[in-house]
Amino acid sequence: MKKSLIALAVLAASGAAMAQSSVTLYGIADVWVGNVSVDDGTTDTSRTLMHSGGVSTSRWGMKGSEDLGGGLKANFQLESSINMDDGTTGSGFNRQAWVGFSGNFGDVRFGRVSSPFDNVQAASTALWDSDLSPVNNPGGGVFRTASGFIAKPTNTIYYKTPSFSGFGGEVSYSLDEDNEDGVFQPTEIAITSLSLTYAAGPFAAQFAYQEEERADVPTDDDFTFMRLGASYNFGMATAKATYGRAENATGTVSGATHTADAQTDEWQIGVDVPMSSALTLSAAYAESTDDAIGAIPEVKRSGFGLAAAYSLSKRTTLYGGVKTATEEQTGVHDIDTTVYAVGVKHTF
Repeated sequence: MKKSLIALAVLAASGAAMAQSSVTLYGIADVWVGNVSVDDGTTDTSRTLMHSGGVSTSRWGMKGSEDLGGGLKANFQLESSINMDDGTTGSGFNRQAWVGFSGNFGDVRFGRVSSPFDNVQAASTALWDSDLSPVNNPGGGVFRTASGFIAKPTNTIYYKTPSFSGFGGEVSYSLDEDNEDGVFQPTEIAITSLSLTYAAGPFAAQFAYQEEERADVPTDDDFTFMRLGASYNFGMATAKATYGRAENATGTVSGATHTADAQTDEWQIGVDVPMSSALTLSAAYAESTDDAIGAIPEVKRSGFGLAAAYSLSKRTTLYGGVKTATEEQTGVHDIDTTVYAVGVKHTF
């Protein structure tokens, strides 16, 4: 009897210890099939393709926590991207790789962490911030603040506040590790990022800012990105609006190159309309304007998107839609892009 009681006590203690620590394997498998056509006035191309990550970037990862007592937890996350069209994965844990602590004071992380700007910049983007949103690439996305910034900076110290009556905030700083050898490396970028959010009842608002000080450009010409967004749930529909600004970042909207004194202003209005518990329709219009700089003319981009999402279950969603975008520049023929896509997203 004594041996049995001792064995039960050991098992109970072991179970309690196991309950204090957990590790979860998770992921998202998201892929769409569709057509992208581009008419630049000289050539008119059309491609039928399969693309990974229509609504959410396809990924897999591990995350876990250990209860240290007194409300304090040790946490970690390791996450890598997946290309669903060809099965390849990102290099290492290219999306998240951090360890930290959380408690009544908030959440602290060290490593490769999603920046505060990245965490909230799309919160008020209609069409679920998907590839079918006119804001985003591929296929004629118009916003520079949607993709020109560094979303997952390395060497990052990150802090998130607790929620105070609906208000919350995040701030991070990423070390540049510049060895001052005169040769620029991708990691030699000091990044400061912050966000402020509010959510209570039907109203939500977000502000996000990110500054990237690169070793290969003058320090007074840092890349900066700003987003201000808001949404209101009227019950029958949720209205969404976003304003953004990028400074000193130019090039294509899929990536940033440096041009001193460059400024881009952009905005989006959209709406999500639930047709049933499973079906939601969404539409949005967006514009983005690169201001003229000396001999460089103004460039204007505009786009419209319309899509539907149908939830087969809590983890599986079908979606599809269309978007169009136009880029206008004085003395150059307009570039018109049209995208049709249908896809499926599954979380696990």
